[in-house]
Amino acid sequence: MATAGITPIVMPKWGLEMREGTIAGWLVDEGTRIEVGQPILDVETDKISNAVEAPDPGLLRRRVAKEGETLPVKALLGVLAEPDVSDADIDAYIAAYEVPAAGEGEDEAPAFTWTTVDGIKVRHARRGPETGTPVLFIHGFGGDLGNWLFNLDAIAEGAPVIALDLPGHGQSDPRLPGATLADLAGFVAKFLDAIEVPRVHAVGHSMGGAIAARLALDQPSRVASLVLVNSAGLGGEINAAYIEGFVGATSRRELKPVVEQLFADPSLVTRQLIDELLKYKRLDGVPELLQALSASLFAGGRQAEQPALALEGSGVPLTVVWGEADQVIPAAHARQAPPGAKVKVLPGAGHMSMMEKASDFNALLRGHLAEC
Repeated sequence: MATAGITPIVMPKWGLEMREGTIAGWLVDEGTRIEVGQPILDVETDKISNAVEAPDPGLLRRRVAKEGETLPVKALLGVLAEPDVSDADIDAYIAAYEVPAAGEGEDEAPAFTWTTVDGIKVRHARRGPETGTPVLFIHGFGGDLGNWLFNLDAIAEGAPVIALDLPGHGQSDPRLPGATLADLAGFVAKFLDAIEVPRVHAVGHSMGGAIAARLALDQPSRVASLVLVNSAGLGGEINAAYIEGFVGATSRRELKPVVEQLFADPSLVTRQLIDELLKYKRLDGVPELLQALSASLFAGGRQAEQPALALEGSGVPLTVVWGEADQVIPAAHARQAPPGAKVKVLPGAGHMSMMEKASDFNALLRGHLAEC
């Protein structure tokens, strides 16, 4: 928000757990005319690096944050102001700027809650307005709700959002309700019953996309629309070496090259991300359940089911989004989307397109929701 002709650029809050970020480098010089949405500096979080985009247009008068600095959410990174604003006024603004205290406003709500479904404790998060059909985010194989860290708050500005850790993933109990897509989709439906949500716009990534498609087929009244992101369920091919590598990796050295396959730019993968995945994979029961899922869903190095191909004629509004450089599931599968689906392939993105091209993805999702 501009103050006396000055617009601050602040450290964004990406994801429900982010408290700080490290400045990786500026992408524009002082004196540059900035447009809304233009990437202006790179910030590294404990999950992944990403570009901070300009929230407002203007002239970049001052780069306040220095490369290598670690700063809290909402810290002042830079200042936009027109030439008629004096350097003295900018100096005074920077000197007087105070980082809002953690916990103010929307941060007062707990980041996560837990709900028990069929004896399985499920971590989930809810954000956004209290009215309207919620957007349900379903992550993929070996992931968690943190995979949507660049998307949840952005979409919650205009719609209620829900994200969960699937059974056996993230901080949900390391147990499975079964290892088929029908088992997992049925569990998601029971989860929605438990939190008293009758109907959702389902957004699924990778395995989560196949689960969302299965839910739409099995319980069509529950799904107002679908967005499938680099989704399983649209063809048989899958990178079996990636699945085997992820399931089998037991050290940072083994896991890092596997996880790098998820991104078009492997340098985005942080040490902290690898360490968190290793910590998860070492939990009691997790190696066995990942192996069970792999054996059920990807037996013989192929996808066992393609529920998304059966959506033709279902009447469910469908958008398919893919990263052009996906090394896990071929981007060519996007062309196999049912007739009537809206398809967008994002250049410069890999399997985690909602993270690598967050701004583009969020715009696509907002457009999909507006049309629905």
